[in-house]
Amino acid sequence: MKKYVSLLLFIILPFCVYGQESLSSDELFANARNAAFEKKDYTTAINLAKQALEKSPNYTDISVFLGRLYTWTDKVDAARQVFEELEQKNTQDEDFFVAYASLEYWNNNYEKAINIIDKGLNYHPKSEALLLLKAKIYNSNNNFVEAEKTTSAILEINPKNTEARALSIRIKELTSKNAVGITYNYSHFDKQFADDWHIVGLSYKRVTPIGSVILRGNYANKFGEDGTQLELEAYPRISKTFYLYVGAGYSGDVGIFPKYRTGVSLFANLPKSFEGEIGYRQLHFTNNIWMYTASVGKYYKNFWFNLRTYITPDSKNISHSYTATTRYYTKGANDYLAFLIGTGISPEESINNLLGNETYKLKTFKVGGEYYFSVKKTNLFSVSATYYNQEYSPNQKGNQIDITLGYTKTF
Repeated sequence: MKKYVSLLLFIILPFCVYGQESLSSDELFANARNAAFEKKDYTTAINLAKQALEKSPNYTDISVFLGRLYTWTDKVDAARQVFEELEQKNTQDEDFFVAYASLEYWNNNYEKAINIIDKGLNYHPKSEALLLLKAKIYNSNNNFVEAEKTTSAILEINPKNTEARALSIRIKELTSKNAVGITYNYSHFDKQFADDWHIVGLSYKRVTPIGSVILRGNYANKFGEDGTQLELEAYPRISKTFYLYVGAGYSGDVGIFPKYRTGVSLFANLPKSFEGEIGYRQLHFTNNIWMYTASVGKYYKNFWFNLRTYITPDSKNISHSYTATTRYYTKGANDYLAFLIGTGISPEESINNLLGNETYKLKTFKVGGEYYFSVKKTNLFSVSATYYNQEYSPNQKGNQIDITLGYTKTF
């Protein structure tokens, strides 16, 4: 039996070798891509790419692909040799510069990667791939000002570039060391309360090496009475993927504001331009109210979609609040139109002191819009309006309109 198997292999093997050798460089290239992308067999892909280059030594696309294969399999020296040979040939293909700079970026050679990209941009000044890679490198190197400039350049070329938009939003808080802001909120009720509400907030933000810190003071006139509140918030960065929100507040005017409030959330910048959050908020009036929150967001071209929930358990039931928000970015990270719709009251809203009366267990519908815009990048303006239809006691509903104006100066 072994004799027949050996004879069969002896007859078939030359034909297999001949069949492989008879393939054109394009066919070998296609087979190499199939082995890499469909089968994840990088060893076979490398061998096929080498065979293709033996037939067509000046086939740039195959050489770039071979360099990428070496990069993906951590054969850094082999990858660099391929790219250096292409550089000596004065290769000007966009994909070559992207692949070569990616190799150096993934191996933390940021300066060399930027030099490669800049050379590529001389030939392809509007290359979104090169500019996006450049922005990522600056972001990884904590050069947020240059990263912001680069993402802005991409969005001028293509406002619908999802990755550039997401990165632009993530770094917007890191490009200015300081910001001072003022907000004014006005609330009108048709039935629930006789007096309109007024809230004025002053804030100062400082960007530190570990993240942003915000100090805020609020003054409010509600129920015909005055009250003040002091808040401190921070957004410490854990890694390029994760960061925290940590907040606390105190007021001696209970009822106008909660006496204490705390909150913690863990945020994650996820693949495919998704982002997520999970955390809690705690309000103390005469008793503690614990609210657990989660949200998921997605950037898509000019848009940002977000769905957030607050869940408030007690001894009898669990109350829910849901808000869906859509933003349409008109220019940069601080220029957008937004629309929101939802149910329930959240602790971030101006009417959060109503939570002390357990109206969070009653039915509330809300719909609103926001407009944020910047002037010369350092002057940020906002205006928003929200309509509430709220069940303020069982089977008793009233309407409320909130209008908020804001201005922030960054420097």
